[in-house]
Amino acid sequence: MTQVNSTKSRILPMRRLALLATTVAGLAVGGLMVAPTLSPYATQAVAQNLSQEAQHLARPSGFADIVEKVKPSVFSVRVKVRTDADQVSSDDENPFPKGSPMEKFFKRFGMPDGGQGGQGGPNSPRGRQFGQAQGSGFFISADGFAVTNNHVVEKATNVEISTDDGKTYSAKVIGTDPRTDLALIKVEGSNFPYVKLAEAAPRIGDWVLAVGNPFGLGGTVTAGIVSARGRDIGAGPYDDFLQIDAPVNKGNSGGPTFNTEGSVIGVNTAIFSPSGGSVGIAFAIPAETVKTVVAQLKDKGSVTRGWIGVQIQPVTPEIAESLGMKKSGGALVAEPQKDGPAMKAGIQSGDVIATVDGKTVADARDLARKIGGIAPGTAVKLGILRGGADKTITLTLGELPNAREARADTKAKSEKTSSEARLGLSLTPGGSEPGVVVAEVDPSGPAADFGFKAGDVILEVGGQTVATPAEVGKALGNAREDGKRSVLMRVKSEQGTRFVAVPLSRA
Repeated sequence: MTQVNSTKSRILPMRRLALLATTVAGLAVGGLMVAPTLSPYATQAVAQNLSQEAQHLARPSGFADIVEKVKPSVFSVRVKVRTDADQVSSDDENPFPKGSPMEKFFKRFGMPDGGQGGQGGPNSPRGRQFGQAQGSGFFISADGFAVTNNHVVEKATNVEISTDDGKTYSAKVIGTDPRTDLALIKVEGSNFPYVKLAEAAPRIGDWVLAVGNPFGLGGTVTAGIVSARGRDIGAGPYDDFLQIDAPVNKGNSGGPTFNTEGSVIGVNTAIFSPSGGSVGIAFAIPAETVKTVVAQLKDKGSVTRGWIGVQIQPVTPEIAESLGMKKSGGALVAEPQKDGPAMKAGIQSGDVIATVDGKTVADARDLARKIGGIAPGTAVKLGILRGGADKTITLTLGELPNAREARADTKAKSEKTSSEARLGLSLTPGGSEPGVVVAEVDPSGPAADFGFKAGDVILEVGGQTVATPAEVGKALGNAREDGKRSVLMRVKSEQGTRFVAVPLSRA
């Protein structure tokens, strides 16, 4: 009955408009049109009715029916963590490196206890402590398979879940994927209430519901909207988060975000929080990613990804101008890794990877996602730009290694130094190593603004390899004579190899 009344109230303004139109039509007699005169009050009433109708359509009538359907599938996760006593601190919940830009602004929200706890007891091993951590999760099948975050269960010695009806179960970790922060767990049993992952990606502005266990209080529901897609929060190379503008707090990690049809559009994983509490901005792993990762975890307990073996970076407008490109885009190869698929296929430093199997590569992050989503052993065609010419290279993908390769020591220095004053650098030959070593950086010089540090090695300037400080100066001079506004340098550091476009007006 309520629904019928609601429908009538939405139709009434349209009926009033129809009657008004009939009145106007009835005044047209014998070709003579007589315009009716509406009082200011009548005009205002019609406008007010239309405004109220628009507001009514924009607001949801409520989420109770959806919540009643999906809430039983969501549970709280409590894990027991064993850790070294000297490693237990209030910073354990922060996954970002100490002092990194992300540490200050972003926090995971799965461990309200901070991973801390009391001593394990008189019989516990010396120097060991036990702590408790909490998060959320949800069933994706009736036979007990469920999804949560990797950072909720990665250090667990015991995993226990509490369902919406108050029952408690032990859970087994089937597999985890740190790169996307997803984990698949299994509860023994049957007929568990479960939910499905959404088939279509949400639109910006869609209503969403976040369900979880904030602060260990029990099942809690908050509402908001999708405010952005494809967010990169610096968590890893496969960042592709949905931004959810809803009150989401610690303890919601691993919990689902639903659309208004009751399908899961994402798994909550991080919040923007300068203070540690919710400011209304959260990030969720898209359902599309969850499907791919969960399928591999269920099948073999781990995730394998394609790998081409290159260090890549974005093509900025300055780099694009230095390479003679009409616009920025694609992924710039800073260095192909030794004996990797890319090096074997002939890809070189300075190549710009523009397409993968004919699909445009928007930037370096897009390339990482595209390659990572293809199975190892697959042959792919890479469209590249080299020296202003387009080329196509076919290579067979390797499997992404679990650990990054060790970097060569770039801090070897010679006693003989030279100064490149225009850049604010003191340079020295690399000796037996290729390139020119940065011995010192003037903190007020242009080079410091572009991230140069002592110990960095300049390998190329303007596409020319350099071995002495004099060759660096000559290459800079040649670029100025050619009328270039910036010069592209290939620089090796402890973090890897990258290209830097230094404006010549500042050098």
